[in-house]
Amino acid sequence: MADAATDVAPAGSRLIAHCESRYDCAFAGASACDSILAMSLDDSLPTDLASAHALIIAQRQALSAAELRALAAEGEAQYRALLVEKLKFTIRKLRHERFGQSSERGTLLDQLELQLADLEADAAQGETAAQMAAAATTGEKITVASFERRRPARRPLPEHLPRERMVYPAPSACPCCGGTTLRKIGEDVTETLELVPRQWKVIQHVREKFSCRACEAISQPPAPSHPIARGRAGPKLLAHILFSKYGLHLPLNRQSAVYAREGIDLDVSTLADWVGAAAATPMPLVEAIRAHVFAAARIHADDTTVPVLAKGKARTGRLWTYVRDDRPFAGPDPPAAVFFYSRDRGGEHPQQHLAGFAGLMQADASGFNRLYAAGRKGGPVIEAACWAHARRKFFDLARINKAPIASEAVARIDVLFAIEREINGLAPLQRVGVRTERSWPLILPLETWLREQRGRVSKNSDTGKAIDYSLKRWAALTRFLDDGRLCMTNNAAERELRAIAIGRRNWTFAGSDEGGRRAATLYTLIATAKLNDVDPQAWLADVLARMLDYPAKRIGDLLPWNWHTVRRAAA
Repeated sequence: MADAATDVAPAGSRLIAHCESRYDCAFAGASACDSILAMSLDDSLPTDLASAHALIIAQRQALSAAELRALAAEGEAQYRALLVEKLKFTIRKLRHERFGQSSERGTLLDQLELQLADLEADAAQGETAAQMAAAATTGEKITVASFERRRPARRPLPEHLPRERMVYPAPSACPCCGGTTLRKIGEDVTETLELVPRQWKVIQHVREKFSCRACEAISQPPAPSHPIARGRAGPKLLAHILFSKYGLHLPLNRQSAVYAREGIDLDVSTLADWVGAAAATPMPLVEAIRAHVFAAARIHADDTTVPVLAKGKARTGRLWTYVRDDRPFAGPDPPAAVFFYSRDRGGEHPQQHLAGFAGLMQADASGFNRLYAAGRKGGPVIEAACWAHARRKFFDLARINKAPIASEAVARIDVLFAIEREINGLAPLQRVGVRTERSWPLILPLETWLREQRGRVSKNSDTGKAIDYSLKRWAALTRFLDDGRLCMTNNAAERELRAIAIGRRNWTFAGSDEGGRRAATLYTLIATAKLNDVDPQAWLADVLARMLDYPAKRIGDLLPWNWHTVRRAAA
């Protein structure tokens, strides 16, 4: 028996070494090993019972070692997947606060997104390693299931894109028997999305001259209108430059560098001239959008800072936005947004902007206080405050300080938001009915509770300040309960200001006050196009091409909400 065990030992050692080398090969991506149960061609199977028994024991030891490695890789993949989910949750919270007061949150968010990308790559690598380790232990006897990470559902590629078929050469003979009589019975099609680089071209506008053989008079077609006077840029190029700068927040110096890499030399001064000239062309449309917004019975309003270059330093200007969006209460009028620039945040600026407006205004900024005066010329402006701002005061305290009063306030307010989500898009009377039935019974005890808690905390504490913020605006906060056209929040205006907040990180500052006014013009056009689900760049290109020759009385046809109809009629 000892001699038999001695005879089997070399074979067992060779098998263990073979299995370990196969495990290493699997992780290195090699395919030289065939199977854990396979033996090399030089090995011979045992001929006695003791040798076979020893061989089986050696195989089990090798399988156990490889299985442990596979399970370790699976555990590592699970840990990375959990870490990825945790980071995604953190990123979602930071995105909610990205446009808050602390700029450090944006930097931390960028770092976490980079870390998340690395972790997802690590998780994919760990998953592959677990699969390969499992493959190393997979034979006819044992199969180790690998950890499967959740993947997003793969959506089909867009149907409107053109398809280019690449048919691979068919075999000329049967690979099995060598026969040459082959007939097609089907095909397998795999689709991949590809990008064709943009092409530059020069369009020559040719106006032929003709002379009359009878009177020698010379005739020639009239010169076509160009989007900018004496400009050599076509409408599509101008629209691309404008949208890249104000829609994609790509400064002109970066655009110039991109064009240079494509073989087109357009310096920054040339691009700046084109932008200034092209921004003046669609001004009639901007005026029409302003009239449409201020004709509403209810608007959203907000403002944000914009650094402006001055002598020796940058000063702080303001961009104001006013949004008309009747979709939450099923209004028939299209949405639109208008922007204004001012050198400072003085109260006279919104008074000038809203000189012809009277009605409901949802806002949460001190710059609008003068508008709410009872004897305002032009009619009253009725304030409706924003519950998102009131909730944010409590949410920060609940998240950072774990304050119990703040946590309770957030929970109570969230119930109101849940009701609002259910009635979004209903008619005003339906919204008021639901609010009367479900929201009013929650608002009344909430006010009572806030006043009770206010008496228990110091007025100088953060919790006291958060409660005071809501109670001082309670009439404006609860106005939405009696008017179905009102929303609980001013998010419609805040969403439009996000583009400016993102752009500030790229273009840093506006070059002048005129540059600020030009930015307000282009933001008005781009934001309104987006609100109406219109491609801003395609719309700007068509408007720049038509604008100079289009009848002034029909300028409304080119507004974003009418544009598709006009294009279909022209086609």
